[in-house]
Amino acid sequence: MQIRLPAQWEKQKSIMVVFPTTQKDWQHSINEIQESYVKFIKSITIFQKCIVICNNKKALSKYFNSYKNIEIHEIKTDDTWIRDFGAIDVFIDKKLCSYDFKFNAWGEKFESSLDNQFNQSFFKQNLLHVDFILEGGSIDCNGEGVMLSTVKCIFNQNRNSTCKEEEITKKLKKLFGLKELIVLRYGALIGDDTDSHIDTLARFIDKETIAYVKCYDSNDIHYDELNKMEKELEKTKFRLIPLPLPTAKTFKNSRLPATYLNFVFINGALIVPIYNDKNDKKVIEILQKEIKNRKIIAVDASIFIREHGSLHCSCINQMFEYKHII
Repeated sequence: MQIRLPAQWEKQKSIMVVFPTTQKDWQHSINEIQESYVKFIKSITIFQKCIVICNNKKALSKYFNSYKNIEIHEIKTDDTWIRDFGAIDVFIDKKLCSYDFKFNAWGEKFESSLDNQFNQSFFKQNLLHVDFILEGGSIDCNGEGVMLSTVKCIFNQNRNSTCKEEEITKKLKKLFGLKELIVLRYGALIGDDTDSHIDTLARFIDKETIAYVKCYDSNDIHYDELNKMEKELEKTKFRLIPLPLPTAKTFKNSRLPATYLNFVFINGALIVPIYNDKNDKKVIEILQKEIKNRKIIAVDASIFIREHGSLHCSCINQMFEYKHII
């Protein structure tokens, strides 16, 4: 059996998002976050279809009456971070299938019963349930059998407590047909509820290149931890591209996990989160130089990070034809 996890820059059919409406965690900024999602979705629909899930379809009518390349479905979820509970597409003997992993809200930090049921409720074909806890934001792959992840997340006892590190490594290699699993022992952002998801720290931008977050300010609390992560990455065979850590962002007196690594590949473009920060322009220039065959689109994610996530956390790539969705 041949199994391959595709890279996120490969051809896709759609992007799926959960639009915030009645979720309790967003009520402090509901109008602002809805406007931010509209801008994000609009950026996607210029290039490809966007499938929008929501708790209350009527609440979206004022935003999407005239949009093309968009479909809306009302299915209740606990949260909006679909990257972590949405199905993950894989090739099994060159046929596309979707893994439905268990989801426990990043170690039972929040309610997750609706999120954990979402895939079985929504997808009607080619869905394979996996009795193992794994979030989409905790892994990143180059499409050729090399996966990135972090010790703090995938080996955390708040996920698969009965499994040893060796068992988890073996399981991931088998499920995704991996040649190599690179698990970083360092790397963390203050305010990250996910226990160091890789999609906030280091991402493949092509099969041979990893972009990663670098802290240049020796007075920043992240400086030592991210320098140690950088040294780990330097031991790999991959070319490295540092992206600066945004200056400190706060909400209700708490530091937020702002990162430029939470970018989203779509057909023909790369959507990059920005934060009204002095480093925004620099990051766009770096990524445009490195990814010449795609348009770089900046979307303000300043409101997204109030709930400790960003653009990549809020969506999931779909490689299937739309016919497999209800």
